[in-house]
Amino acid sequence: MLRQFAPVVLLTISNIFMTFAWYGHLKFKGTALWVVVLVSWGIAFFEYCFQVPANRIGHEFFSAAQLKTMQEVITLIVFSVFSILYLKEEFKWNYLVGFLFIILAVFFIFKKW
Repeated sequence: MLRQFAPVVLLTISNIFMTFAWYGHLKFKGTALWVVVLVSWGIAFFEYCFQVPANRIGHEFFSAAQLKTMQEVITLIVFSVFSILYLKEEFKWNYLVGFLFIILAVFFIFKKW
């Protein structure tokens, strides 16, 4: 039973690394682009170290479409927290509405028809 939750934990860790790899450099606009690309690439390595096992384990319990949907929702949650706490950006009402539509997609993808 716990093995079924492993993909969620691994995807969350993966997405934390991914978010820093993709957006962490925005606080370092004075750093040369080639440097932030290399640093981001290095961080992304650790993302894959969690993403690949998450999908491998998760595919025992979920379809690929369900895994991708799960990953997208986790990405939005991690990114929302990241953008507020790290980038100090405002979370606007329209972001919430958009995210709610994505949650609606989760319903349709995970629903047994």
